[in-house]
Amino acid sequence: MRTRVYLDHNATAPLLPEARAAMIAAMDLLGNPSSVHAEGRAAKAVIERARAQVAAALGAEGADIVFTSGATEAAGLALAGRSLRTAPVEHDAVAAWTTPDLAVDGQGLVQVADPARTALQIANSETGVIQDLPKGLAVSDLSQGFGKLPIAFNWLGCDMGLVSAHKLGGPKGVGALVLRRGLDVTAQIRGGGQEMGRRSGTENVIGIAGFGAAAEAAARALADGVWSRVDELRNILETALESEAEGITFAGKATGRLPNTTCIVTPGWKGETQVMQMDLAGFAVSAGSACSSGKVRASRVLQAMGFDDVAAASAIRVSLGPATTEDEVLRFCEAWLAQYRKFRARAA
Repeated sequence: MRTRVYLDHNATAPLLPEARAAMIAAMDLLGNPSSVHAEGRAAKAVIERARAQVAAALGAEGADIVFTSGATEAAGLALAGRSLRTAPVEHDAVAAWTTPDLAVDGQGLVQVADPARTALQIANSETGVIQDLPKGLAVSDLSQGFGKLPIAFNWLGCDMGLVSAHKLGGPKGVGALVLRRGLDVTAQIRGGGQEMGRRSGTENVIGIAGFGAAAEAAARALADGVWSRVDELRNILETALESEAEGITFAGKATGRLPNTTCIVTPGWKGETQVMQMDLAGFAVSAGSACSSGKVRASRVLQAMGFDDVAAASAIRVSLGPATTEDEVLRFCEAWLAQYRKFRARAA
């Protein structure tokens, strides 16, 4: 029996060995990081090392890294009490706090007139479309780009960034808000005043240790060019499908995308049906953002890009990773095309 193939890295990336090792080591720490004795200081040192690792990987030295339970909590911390505009292509975690009324063109790009009152993602999780972030941006969701794209937070010129550990090979349940030095936010979780008074509660030392190690490893892999190889695999996949399947579209293909992401739109062939068929064939893909998968509805990201309701409900996302092989990509293409031919035969 063939091994299953995981092609849903944008939902969550496999845990990196470096993150696993750091987490196992942190499990042996006894102290509370808020305690002043030696055991507490040892736990605190792990957190501060991870803070420095995340900052260095993100090009945010000198910025404030506030550890949270994930990018969703970071979004609430950054956006609560503010009145910001955004586009309908944003992740639900950002859309829930903003007014999604900015125009989106057919390639998924957003035009921003007032950066200081705008939240804009660096890259879309469903299509992979990369935005050109304007200087002076209030907030940017960096979670999909972190680890896949060279990012220098200090050069982006935005006030706040949101990041998540499990998108780059760290553990689930930990993320961070990145604050330009000198800015502050109102704590949403209050109590002991941890994380510089911005997020109370005893820190998740084990998760934070894994996040730091994963960020450092991901930055090293990015510098070594691993994502250029992934980009080549994505192109092989799209060429193979294009040559055999009539009427398919790759959303956002005409603009810059994450090197690992392809969004395949096949009007009339429901995305959730494709996901189930691929799952039975041994391939893990998704019908959109993991936070919205399982909800039978058209993709609002694709609708914002101008796709009609039928097409917007007929898409899957394939997101590769550094460990994906060409054989796995070609096997996926073979399995998808086999089901595509059956779909075409039924529709005829």
